Amino acid sequence: MGRMYFGTDGIRGTVGQDPITPDFMLRLGHAVGRVLRKTAKRPTVLIGKDTRISGYMIESALEAGFASAGVNVLLTGPLPTPGVAYLTRALRLDLGVVISASHNPFADNGIKFFSAKGEKLPDAWELAVEAALEEAPQWVDSASLGRAKRLEDARGRYIEFCKNSFGSDLTLKGLKIVVDAAHGAAYHVAPDVFHELGAEVISIGCKPDGFNINAGFGATAPGALVEAVMTHGADYGVALDGDADRLQLVDADGRLYNGDELLYVMVADRLAQGLRVPGAVGTLMTNMAVELALRSRDVEFVRAKVGDRYVLEELAARGWQLGGEGSGHLLALDKHTTGDGIVSALLVLQAVCRSGRSLAEQLQGVDLFPQTLINVRLAAGQDWKSNTRLAEEQSAVTAELGDRGRVLIRASGTEPLVRVMVEASDAELAQRCAQRLAQTLTG
Repeated sequence: MGRMYFGTDGIRGTVGQDPITPDFMLRLGHAVGRVLRKTAKRPTVLIGKDTRISGYMIESALEAGFASAGVNVLLTGPLPTPGVAYLTRALRLDLGVVISASHNPFADNGIKFFSAKGEKLPDAWELAVEAALEEAPQWVDSASLGRAKRLEDARGRYIEFCKNSFGSDLTLKGLKIVVDAAHGAAYHVAPDVFHELGAEVISIGCKPDGFNINAGFGATAPGALVEAVMTHGADYGVALDGDADRLQLVDADGRLYNGDELLYVMVADRLAQGLRVPGAVGTLMTNMAVELALRSRDVEFVRAKVGDRYVLEELAARGWQLGGEGSGHLLALDKHTTGDGIVSALLVLQAVCRSGRSLAEQLQGVDLFPQTLINVRLAAGQDWKSNTRLAEEQSAVTAELGDRGRVLIRASGTEPLVRVMVEASDAELAQRCAQRLAQTLTG
């Protein structure tokens, strides 16, 4: 059975269009509840959300669906995705549910699920839910209905969890930090975390109104953070996305650091402490300069498919702890079971505080390779994978680049496009090679 509703990161879409409708969400809650009841007599689920106006509607519908299947519900209100994952595990609950569309605009929304261990659920579980959605509902009687109540201290519990990821022998005193929560789920969490660890905090993107999530602020629009850091003379700026699992970081000079660079800093900090780091996981898009820098320090580097889910799977398979994407999804599995923008920021700032060296100093010699990306629109029925000219040209370009670069050609998941990416130590070389490859698809 194939998936009808679940994608690579839960269920997501435009509010008011199937499946992001109240009737589907009621059915979804009921179906998930029935799946849970197969292994637990009286399950309890935790529901958190970001700050989208549609979160109220979806929350109510899910709550009704769970109750109708005999499942109890705890409501956190707005809380970052990693906060829901943490509390699900800490409170020994059966399931964590997040209502969020992450970095998407407010008109979208979605659902993510976490297991009792605070981890993403396997394909088999998602397929079981989809099968239950196709069955007729089985409403429980009045005596068996689930109850719902609010978890009043969810925010405080999560703040303490984040703070505990920062070295107990360290402090952020003396640092001025701009915190941008993208008007999202961390608006009432992130500023307090950095403040309570000693930093002078300037908050932006912390006034959600239900419609402004990710709009001109946050990790996907870091210009506001750069401007605020420069205006206030701050030492660093931290930008999260709408559900706070993604991070972008800016230094006092207004330089923006992406997830590839931050992953390197996290690895280097552990090496500096004398800890063993057998390897790290990136994606097909991770900059080659970071791969070479890690390997020069005897840290094996492996590429997973694009998506934090695939990075997580690769880490788990190898028993490693550190991985991430250039977009700012970073994983430190000895600190959390999922990506956490606040925790990732603290681990990077911990490296700064412990070493006494700025981010720029720690990344000296790690100069990101220029990338050229060309999107080639396919003609109807065009089979690019069997294009012999492309295959021959790709072999020639790969040989020409040698250890100075690499080629990545992949199909878009949402449009009839092929993405041709060439990365090289020289920008002109990257552009020339990318154009040669693209021409084999258009000529």
